[in-house]
Amino acid sequence: MSNKPKYTYTVTSENDGKRVAELLRSQFTFSHRFRTRMKFDKLVDLNGTPVPGHTITHTGDVISIRLPEEKSDFTPEDIPVDILYEDEDLLLVNKQPGITVHPTKGHPCHTLANGIQKYMEDSHQSFKIRFANRIDMDTTGIVIVAKNSNAQNGISTQMRAHTVGKEYTALVCGVIPEDKDHFVIDLPVGRPEGDSIHRAVLPDGKPAVTEVCVLERFREYTLIRVVLHTGRTHQIRVHMAHIGYPLAGDPLYGGNTDVLNRQALHSTRIVFKHPIKGEQIDISAPLPEDMKELIEKIRC
Repeated sequence: MSNKPKYTYTVTSENDGKRVAELLRSQFTFSHRFRTRMKFDKLVDLNGTPVPGHTITHTGDVISIRLPEEKSDFTPEDIPVDILYEDEDLLLVNKQPGITVHPTKGHPCHTLANGIQKYMEDSHQSFKIRFANRIDMDTTGIVIVAKNSNAQNGISTQMRAHTVGKEYTALVCGVIPEDKDHFVIDLPVGRPEGDSIHRAVLPDGKPAVTEVCVLERFREYTLIRVVLHTGRTHQIRVHMAHIGYPLAGDPLYGGNTDVLNRQALHSTRIVFKHPIKGEQIDISAPLPEDMKELIEKIRC
């Protein structure tokens, strides 16, 4: 158990006489689950002494919350971790192509989680690896790791409210017409078959909105920037294929695989409110080498 207070609040005159539990609800953004854990694990102190939630507070009292020591038990592997941003609550990394975010039945090891586990141990940190977003194995770019449950809850809340800005860069097959430099695809996406990974535009699918901006046109391809307004599985791949411009290197949705051995899709930028500090976090990730090389090749 960590003895170092993580969050603190000094009781003001307006809150004089209120119970600790009331102030935990009104002055912090903890989830109900975490407040329950604080109660049973005795993580709440008043002026340095653990107290129950019914304790009455007075002006000037300091409420402090400690976080439990946690760690993941993934097998550490020497997999490069390209760190874009890190503090005591968050870790943002630029995922390389060809690895899954976390172990699955089909990919039990050699995942981003295994690489982060080694990085965590090498940097003498201890936290549970909580992925706040996921991207496909062959998609590159920004992945957010929350280092504690409160940070994860804060980001998840923003995800549900669609207040997290997510931009992607993609190369699609075909040349988007000159009069369509900017457009929005608003078509529902669903799963045609119960156990298939394939998704499609379906009348009874879930709402999906993709905003597209053309960055550059080539002889047979178009480079685009995509802003996601919803987060459906394979949303960009499905929407672009549906309108006749599948992603280069994406065989699942009809893309040309001669130029790249994966879908040409990169999570370029993410903007959100720091779940603890409240400040805006705006992080960008450079294009991976295979996409940069392909773009230079088709530009010539």
